[in-house]
Amino acid sequence: MQFRQQALSKLQSPEEIDLPVRFARPQGWLVLIVTVLVVIAAAVWAVTGTVSATLNASGILTYGQGSYILQSPVAGQVTAVFAEEGRRVDAGSPVLKVRTAQGTTVVRSLAAGRLTTMVAAIGSVVTTGADVASVERVAHTDDPLTATLYVSAESGATVPVGAPVDLTVQSVPNQRYGVLRGRVKAVGRMAQTRQRIGAYLGSSQLGEQFSKAGPPVAVLVQLDAAPQNKSGYAWSTSDGPPYAVDSMTLANGAVHLAAQHPIDWLLP
Repeated sequence: MQFRQQALSKLQSPEEIDLPVRFARPQGWLVLIVTVLVVIAAAVWAVTGTVSATLNASGILTYGQGSYILQSPVAGQVTAVFAEEGRRVDAGSPVLKVRTAQGTTVVRSLAAGRLTTMVAAIGSVVTTGADVASVERVAHTDDPLTATLYVSAESGATVPVGAPVDLTVQSVPNQRYGVLRGRVKAVGRMAQTRQRIGAYLGSSQLGEQFSKAGPPVAVLVQLDAAPQNKSGYAWSTSDGPPYAVDSMTLANGAVHLAAQHPIDWLLP
């Protein structure tokens, strides 16, 4: 009752009739204007802006022709080794010599390539069918390197041909020399088993490593050439490392997928 009397007394005061009514303070108008501008900018960006997506995957540098495992055709003791790891061997070149009860047998390479792993050593005993070496197929000495990335089967469908790729090479300090540049050349449409990856790379250990999260899809990356660089390829720095990069070197790739409009996320 007391508050009602006070309100009626204020209304009956003629001196307050001409006072202007204040709807909002200047600070309130400023906050309102800023809020409206932010909403308009967000709406424009949602329609015209883009968001980049990146797919990370592990992989390896190769010559893109696969490898094969050389096996001993006989059982016996290794008495000589003719090839060295990292060196090129021609088709039919002698790799090692095995002494058996019936005589001596020379184990030869099946196809031309680069000897990546020599398992047998002088004095070791091998059995028939035992793995003695791994050879990466290389048709010519000037064949370019490629990168093979192994991505999950679910992500393989999102990788477009021609997408740019940044490769962090294990043997190259990226803090100093940057990343290796390339583009997606081909995307496999069939998931690969551990055995198939191991047979292609000539290493069962790599087959297990690249398939530990399930059968992946192979993505072939063509490296950007830069003949003026020591490595022969383009890097994010001006000249890259002052040495050549070898095949069968592990790498991590970042595939830059096509940009998407943010508003697409809200639409069915």
